[in-house]
Amino acid sequence: MRSLSKNAPVQMRWGIFFPPRRSGGPHEHIPKTILNFWPRRPIRNAQTFPICLQRPGVRPIMEHNACPEASPATSQELDRLVAMRTQDLQSQLKLAQQRFDHAPCGHLTMDADLKLIDINQTLLDWLGYDRETLMSTMDVDALTSLISHGGMQPSLRDLLGSEDLASIEIDLLHSDGYRWPALLWSTAVRDSNGKLLRCNASVVPLTEQPDRPKETQRDDGLLQSFTDHLTTRLAYYDKDLICRFSNAAHAERYGRRSGELIGTHLSDVVLPELMPEILPHVAETLSGKLQVFETQRENKDGSCSAFEIRYIPDFQGDSVEGIFIEVRDVTEHRRTEEFVLEANRDLEERVRERSAELFQSEQRYRLMVDAIQDHCIYFVDEGGAVTEWTESAQRLHGHTRLQMLGRPYQNLLATGNAGEDEVDPAQVLRLAKTHGQWETRGWRLRDDGSRFWAHTVLTALRNETGELQGLSAITRDMTAAKSLEDVMNDLNKELEKRVAERTQQLVAANKDLDVFSHMVSHDLRAPLRHISSFVSLLQEQLGETSDRLTLQYLSSTAKASKRMSHMIEGLLEYARLGRVSIETQPVPLAPLLDGVIAHLKVENPDRAIEWVIEEDLPVVRGDAMLLAQAWGNLLSNSVKYTRTREQARIEVGWKVNPVGGRTFFVHDNGVGFDLEKAHNLFVMFQRQHHSMDFEGTGTGLALSQRIIERHSGRIWAETSPGEGCTFFFTLPFEGLEPELDFPLSSMAELSL
Repeated sequence: MRSLSKNAPVQMRWGIFFPPRRSGGPHEHIPKTILNFWPRRPIRNAQTFPICLQRPGVRPIMEHNACPEASPATSQELDRLVAMRTQDLQSQLKLAQQRFDHAPCGHLTMDADLKLIDINQTLLDWLGYDRETLMSTMDVDALTSLISHGGMQPSLRDLLGSEDLASIEIDLLHSDGYRWPALLWSTAVRDSNGKLLRCNASVVPLTEQPDRPKETQRDDGLLQSFTDHLTTRLAYYDKDLICRFSNAAHAERYGRRSGELIGTHLSDVVLPELMPEILPHVAETLSGKLQVFETQRENKDGSCSAFEIRYIPDFQGDSVEGIFIEVRDVTEHRRTEEFVLEANRDLEERVRERSAELFQSEQRYRLMVDAIQDHCIYFVDEGGAVTEWTESAQRLHGHTRLQMLGRPYQNLLATGNAGEDEVDPAQVLRLAKTHGQWETRGWRLRDDGSRFWAHTVLTALRNETGELQGLSAITRDMTAAKSLEDVMNDLNKELEKRVAERTQQLVAANKDLDVFSHMVSHDLRAPLRHISSFVSLLQEQLGETSDRLTLQYLSSTAKASKRMSHMIEGLLEYARLGRVSIETQPVPLAPLLDGVIAHLKVENPDRAIEWVIEEDLPVVRGDAMLLAQAWGNLLSNSVKYTRTREQARIEVGWKVNPVGGRTFFVHDNGVGFDLEKAHNLFVMFQRQHHSMDFEGTGTGLALSQRIIERHSGRIWAETSPGEGCTFFFTLPFEGLEPELDFPLSSMAELSL
């Protein structure tokens, strides 16, 4: 077996190590990445043996006679060694790249087309750019103008025809615009035929790079951050039309980020077809003239936008060193202007129409004012001098326009009768100014000497700020109404006289009626007591020995006499309520109802009744004794007519009456009554149910009605058969609702 040279070329054929006679071929066991690590010369003998690539050379793993054929274990070992070598080379490559990036001088590599292939970090730091910005620069002219100021571009192009170039001095250009001198060495790398493969350039600064103050860097950062949040497009181009600053909005318009435009020529940013429009403005700006113009640009979606463009020259002493560019989207502004212009045209048209309508309205108003017969209107100033005199005023008062203009309006207040009190014109003016309006009534004298009864309304006229502009006077001829009023007054006096006489007659009649009722009631009570007494004696005497029919007659007579006694008592009470005086006072209803309900519970101990009483019952004004009686009648009525219910429910509540006072209600779930018979519900001795079903004489509701009416209230009912009944009534309201010392015991005594 012949050995291999350590300096053999890297590329070689696999068949030298693994002849084709091997089934499956060598690629089945060894990865293709091994091609990069083969020695530089093929093995000359035809023997086959596994190898290990530890170093640039190779050595046999075992003697070829010991293992004539490769085994799977050998392939795995080879893969492991290849992986180790790959990792080792990657580490060396990374270390070399770090040394390249942090070399003390700047390095860059360009291909045969002078396109940037690589640049080290040292040069990037000197220039103030990121790697992506420079690597994306496609043209050598743009690249050299971006990082240097003269000299670099022709030097690199000279490499296309020569091997090496002597060092030249250039000015490195920082992204922030400042520059400093440096030396540039350029070297061409060619193949054996002399074809240019790449060129390498090294840069060494001649002076120390100037340090920018931290405050300046911070200010630039703040400026960039601030302008990036603006919708206005802002940029700065030097006099060579190289971009030195751009905010985010300006860069996004051209599909780039703000940093990507730095160092780019204006012609590489703007579309070629737009340059003829822009260049004249650029030239004018570089000559020192401010340029402001508008233009239309098509958006990506096909729509058009309007832009206001401002080119502001950057004066450095007497020379212009650059251009500040401000581009503002005024599309919405122009649309708003068009909308406002259209709205103004529409408004002007409406104003013309409205003016014509107002003119017609004024004409109609003047015709109306001049045409009215029994009214007139005229105007006076603050001092009372007449400023406008209408035809209607001339017709009513008889004075001409010439007679009244500028004259005091007090001439119109003359009564023509020395015995009548005249109105003080100064006082009327003052009251009208103070209150806004003032009215006067009285006889007024016309120019021809006749008189009429006038009703005059003087109104103060003020503008939006409240400043007095004058006063208007509207006068109406009320002579006919005055005559009618006098007649009505006479009739009213006669009517009042007759009412007083009739009232006196009714009072006398009611008094006689009350006396008659009292006498009849007392005269009936004595014989009724005798009848009741004799019936009781007969029942005691006969006992159980008499026949059944006789006992039944006696029982019916006793019940009838008892009922008659109750009716007489009710009649006496009804008559008494018509005579008794009402002693009004604040009456809290809560303790009053507690006393009434307590009394009813004592009278009906076996009844299961659910009482639902609102807790916030108000204070009313009335006679406590009479109100307790009215509440007792209404609640006992509900107790009586719920007797057939297993669970009786009686509710008491109230609500505010819109016309004043308070409205109360008593609702039960009793038998109710027929609404067709409701007209006699509150009539004495009228009943809705037979006495055999429910006891009573029919006086309770009539007495309650009379008590409520004596308190200036009213009572009514709502019901339907079998669904219960609700009584409503109104009572005067004691507005302050004072906390009164009205004990519960007093209410209980009143209810009894």
